[in-house]
Amino acid sequence: MDPQKGKPKENKTEHLIADRQEGIGVCGWILLSFSFLLVLITFPISIWACVKVIREYERAVVFRLGRILSKKAKGPGIILILPCTDTFVKVDLRTVACNIPPQEILTKDAVTTQVDGVLYYRIHSAVRAVANVTDVHSATFLLAQATLRNVLAMQTLAQLLGGREEIARSTQAILNRATEQWGIKVACVEIKDVRIPVAMQRAMAAEAEAARETRAKIVAAAGEMNASKALKQASMVLAESPAGLQLRYLQTLTTLTAKNNSTIVFPLPINMLVSLGQKSKGG
Repeated sequence: MDPQKGKPKENKTEHLIADRQEGIGVCGWILLSFSFLLVLITFPISIWACVKVIREYERAVVFRLGRILSKKAKGPGIILILPCTDTFVKVDLRTVACNIPPQEILTKDAVTTQVDGVLYYRIHSAVRAVANVTDVHSATFLLAQATLRNVLAMQTLAQLLGGREEIARSTQAILNRATEQWGIKVACVEIKDVRIPVAMQRAMAAEAEAARETRAKIVAAAGEMNASKALKQASMVLAESPAGLQLRYLQTLTTLTAKNNSTIVFPLPINMLVSLGQKSKGG
């Protein structure tokens, strides 16, 4: 806000062509008078040359004697054009989708990739789009390519593969700032595909496989350690209770007979085994 006048300051980046309002001069008024007179003389035939229909999704930027007639575009509906002095340009306000061709990028960690995307934008100011740039669609398309290349060149391969949404938002913000004076509003930027060399794909696959094998060995080693601790505790409990050892012996026999019926098991009393062990120690 302007502290002296209490009014918002004008946008300094806006092109002067779209803002200036100057008189048309004496010659201009003479030509306008002649144009009005010609319309009146040839009425109603001239009405077909004066009346123009603008669709709902279009706007018309009217030039009178080479100058933009108003800061605001006309339409939709019926507009009046004076012959000989007025011309107009139709501007389509619908959202435009354009494919960004594959861009060969060298990432921050020196990996060559190819990235393509899609850009959605629309014109929100028809006057700026006509007055401030020669071909607004071509300019926006070329700027999108250059911006996408610059943003991706500052990312590593891991950031490029895992942070597509953040990269798209960053690219959209940069494009919105750059195309504001062209009357363009970027609705969305999407990265469709990221292509990396085949050798790099094999290296990444080998690295991922090695990481999975490492995690599997760590899990197996932890299981073995826990099992050995449990067996140690079980042996201590069985050593304190001879009856428990007998029950465990019978349970093992039951398990063997249930799994394989062709196995012949000859059970021996635990006491006999204990006495044999004592005799071997005594001998």
